Amino acid sequence: MGVDMHSHILPGIDDGSKDIKSSVAFIRGLMELGIDKFICTPHIFTEVYPNSRETIFPALESLRTELKTQKIDVQVEAAAEYMLDLDFLELLKADSLLPLRNRHVLVEMSYQVETRNVDQFIFDLNIKGYQPVLAHPERYIYYHGNFEQYRKMKDQGCIFQVNMLSLAGYYGKGVKQMALQLLKEKMIDVIGTDLHHIKHLEYITKFVRSGAAGKLLAEYPFRNNELFR
Repeated sequence: MGVDMHSHILPGIDDGSKDIKSSVAFIRGLMELGIDKFICTPHIFTEVYPNSRETIFPALESLRTELKTQKIDVQVEAAAEYMLDLDFLELLKADSLLPLRNRHVLVEMSYQVETRNVDQFIFDLNIKGYQPVLAHPERYIYYHGNFEQYRKMKDQGCIFQVNMLSLAGYYGKGVKQMALQLLKEKMIDVIGTDLHHIKHLEYITKFVRSGAAGKLLAEYPFRNNELFR
């Protein structure tokens, strides 16, 4: 994996890490599992988490300062995970997005209902020169009976990011089965922890240390290091 390109470990700005102490603990725990670079991706969802450069970058700098104080040598960057909604379109029009490396933009949808006109969102991103990275496609249960929609989104240029927690079974059997099917079809491009809290860290740690993660994923050609190193 090397690079964790999806996590919520910046302190105090979304439903992830609540404080610096927790953020550092999460980074220490994931480093012990072999991750050596973090691209933190707090939510930008105006109705719930109205984050922006003005909230994200100060949180990043506070975390970097604490890591330096504790002599933890690790690369930490920040981007964002965007909810596909009308507010996102306004940010896109203004070219005010916080992408991952090389204009890759991490996006998500509601778990209950598909974003209306999602095809248009993908098209608009492409026209602006961005590469959409769809977060945890395996968790959108409304696609579980419509696998062709996954193929369509891939054909439209989406990169797919699977959650390690999905493969570990954290979200239930159905989500895990879809994650495995997407892997089998070689439709997954990158993997992320999507870590929010200590239970996530404990679950991921157990998944890795038990050997289950290595047995399942060691030979899969994830592109984390290629795209985000």
